[in-house]
Amino acid sequence: MAQSIVSLTIERIADLLIHEALFLNDVKEEVESLKGELERMKSFLKDVDRKQEQDERLRTRVREIRDLAYDAEDVIDSYILKVANRGGFCTIIKRFTTLSSTHKIGNEVNTILTKLENISKTLLVFGISREGEGSNSAAEMQHRLRRSYPHIEEDDVVSLEVSTRDVMDQLMKKEDRLHVVSIVGIGGIGKTTLAKKVYNHNDVKKHFDCCAWVFISQQCKPREVLHGVLIKILSPSIKDRELIDKLKEDELVEKLYDVLKDKRYLVVFDDIWRYEDWDSLKPAFPKGNEGSKLLFTTRNKEVAMLADPRSSPIELSLLTGDESWKLFKRKAFPENKMESHACSKEFETLGKEMLKKCGGLPLAIVVLGGLLATKKSWNEWEMVQKNINAHLNKVQQQEYGGVNGILALSYNELPFHLKPCFLYLGHYPEDSEISKKELIRLWIAEGFISPSLEGGEMLMEDVAEQYLEELINRCLVQVSRRGHRGTSVKTCRIHDLLRDLCVSKAQEENFFQIIQPPMNGNENRSLDLTVATVPKVRRIAVYLNERYVSLKGKCLSLRSLLLFQDEGLIRLHISKCINFRFLRVLKLLRKNDFWTLSSEIGNLCHLRYLGIQCQGVDLPRSIGKLKNLHTLFIQVSGGSVKIPSVLSKLQRLRHLVLTGHWRNWPVKWPEIKRCSQGNSLKNIETLKYIRIENLTENNALLKLTNIQSLGIQFGRSEDVEAILKSPSFGLRRLRSLRMLLDGSIPFPELEQLTQCHHLSKLFLRGQIQEDPNSSHHVLEFLPTNICKLTLWQSLINEDPMPVLEKLPHLRILILKTSSYTGTKMSCSVNGFPQLDSLHIYGSNLAEWQIEEGAMPRLRSLYLVVVPGLKMVPEGLRYITTLQEMYLHESIILAQSSCGRHSIVQLSCDLGINLLQDSATVIV
Repeated sequence: MAQSIVSLTIERIADLLIHEALFLNDVKEEVESLKGELERMKSFLKDVDRKQEQDERLRTRVREIRDLAYDAEDVIDSYILKVANRGGFCTIIKRFTTLSSTHKIGNEVNTILTKLENISKTLLVFGISREGEGSNSAAEMQHRLRRSYPHIEEDDVVSLEVSTRDVMDQLMKKEDRLHVVSIVGIGGIGKTTLAKKVYNHNDVKKHFDCCAWVFISQQCKPREVLHGVLIKILSPSIKDRELIDKLKEDELVEKLYDVLKDKRYLVVFDDIWRYEDWDSLKPAFPKGNEGSKLLFTTRNKEVAMLADPRSSPIELSLLTGDESWKLFKRKAFPENKMESHACSKEFETLGKEMLKKCGGLPLAIVVLGGLLATKKSWNEWEMVQKNINAHLNKVQQQEYGGVNGILALSYNELPFHLKPCFLYLGHYPEDSEISKKELIRLWIAEGFISPSLEGGEMLMEDVAEQYLEELINRCLVQVSRRGHRGTSVKTCRIHDLLRDLCVSKAQEENFFQIIQPPMNGNENRSLDLTVATVPKVRRIAVYLNERYVSLKGKCLSLRSLLLFQDEGLIRLHISKCINFRFLRVLKLLRKNDFWTLSSEIGNLCHLRYLGIQCQGVDLPRSIGKLKNLHTLFIQVSGGSVKIPSVLSKLQRLRHLVLTGHWRNWPVKWPEIKRCSQGNSLKNIETLKYIRIENLTENNALLKLTNIQSLGIQFGRSEDVEAILKSPSFGLRRLRSLRMLLDGSIPFPELEQLTQCHHLSKLFLRGQIQEDPNSSHHVLEFLPTNICKLTLWQSLINEDPMPVLEKLPHLRILILKTSSYTGTKMSCSVNGFPQLDSLHIYGSNLAEWQIEEGAMPRLRSLYLVVVPGLKMVPEGLRYITTLQEMYLHESIILAQSSCGRHSIVQLSCDLGINLLQDSATVIV
């Protein structure tokens, strides 16, 4: 992690040298020297996160390097703050008559440089070269402890029947190629257990001419791996073994290739971490006889996909509640032990409570159950519950080690740029469903994503999304919900045990701290942040459960303040902002009040992310001073948002999001004129949701060249036309567009939307005028990349389905009230090839024909307030994928044959039930 922190500091300095060059003018040479020394130090720290665990002295040096990187960041940020507070760019030099601040920062930077140079010399004592090489005995010891042996099978196995069949099917398949079968999942989920079960299966032993098992782990040594496979395959005599032992690595490759080329073989690579490891071994493994296979177990899905792109990895899932309890009972209540209370209700209640902490992870369940098997009384069980984290991390069996230690292997293996991104997830409360968009914007604000990675069509947000996908592929983050495309992530979550790991590591590194004061009944008590913090903590997440809390303590190194609170119980003394002078991230919740934000907020000149949830808010003009602000996120629950006309000053603003119920949307867009210096809002990518009443020709809104997500309510159709036809507007970059028109005002021609080649999400509320003399349907303008389409009050008379069903990527279609005014609708064969969800609300629809072959992927159907539709369409019986149907105020009087589907869920407010696998609608 030290390498990550140093890297972040280097990125921060580089960013300052670009954007604050004038501020740093007199100390530029010193700052560049500091950057260079930190770059050199980063090479020393390569892989040191693993090596430091073996030597307390080395851990001390790493902490010193980390703290010096923090100090360097503080010194430079402090200097920028002092200079910024003395006036604008034009007055800075005039007001620095004594050069005292310049002299001071020069001395402080040189002091840090000297300390770094001294540490650099002492690192050589530990045998660490610039490439990070050195003693690795601790890693080797851990390798031995975790080594797997195929002949030792697990007795306590649950929920592997389906996965076993899937693996067996792939292994027994005859193919004219070398097929890599992969088992993927989080550490401790049972990958090795499943591989052993398959490897020792009688059918597998009979199917293959020879089999070999090799344990890889994080320290892959190709020669040892090749030697082990060859010995297993040949079972050589003592004399032949001596000859094999003398072979060099390249000779082993040739020998193993010759041995295997005429055999049908199976080789298991247990716990392989990197594709590069397989790449170095691959030349030794020929296609072999028809049906030869390799079986991987890995925590990294990317390794599996690269090894064999034609193969689908088998991903293991966490255990359900029932499966967890079944496994737990086998370990906690073994035969002939604790018979007297094996079925006791009180033990079951306490056991299930502790199981929640395991989160369905088999390793944690086995460790917990094994521990509790040694505890005979309820009081002993209760003691374990009180400190369950510590017990889960004790060494219970030699082959396991602590649960936290097993999971930490995945963290240690992360590249340095992903470590802070992963640790950051720990500041969210347990079981949180985390918004991808919010997480990415916070990562960028924190400086985890380098601006230097932007280029061409690639933005920092795109880079951050790739980082998240990599964490998902490494089984460290779970996907909760997919977005409208079905591929990208909408929300994610982290397993509770992995979150515990994040919190533990973050506290060790002063990366963040969680403050959760106990309930004490004193509603007026103030919370001073310095009470529970250490001096150099960079981030604080506060979970408040006291009535009124004042945040007024001094945290001079604090970069982020994240408040999680469901009620308006926070009194933030923003007037004391000098106490939070380096803040980059400020996230506040104050739901039950209308908030007039203090003008002192403008003094937080380093602020990059400002997030507010409240009843309503009035922003001061001083927010125009937040020139580093990247994201302004405001969510109101019922009131309004007032924004002054200073947005043009926020030249680094990327996301302006004002959200709430759509009726409370219209935050009036200030009449911002285009600045003489050019487009001051050129960086804006997200702008929603605002109201436009009269768009003038030189309004800054027309110059948003990088806009990707836009939500606007219009008072005039002319303003819609002005945006769509503006040559400077970023239509080509748009990915999401939401447009609403007041009352009966119709949309102008929307042909310009055909230029939006990246547009995947479109919401239109307002009349779309039809030309009775046109031979084309009014919806012909829709781009082919649309994945989610919502139409509302469009007043279309002609059946829209013949056009919409041709959209090749459409997954979600929502036809809201009065979107289609006709009574007949038809879906033809091969129409809607990707449609997953169809919603029809407030429709005159009376007759709906669905041909066989239409909507072949439909899973959800919503019919709400469709009183004219007298029966479920007969064509639904052809859609075998349908899983959910929702009927509300849709009077279906006749029976309908629904044939082969399996309706998993049906909600119906009129008492209509559709039975699973039946052909009957009961009224």
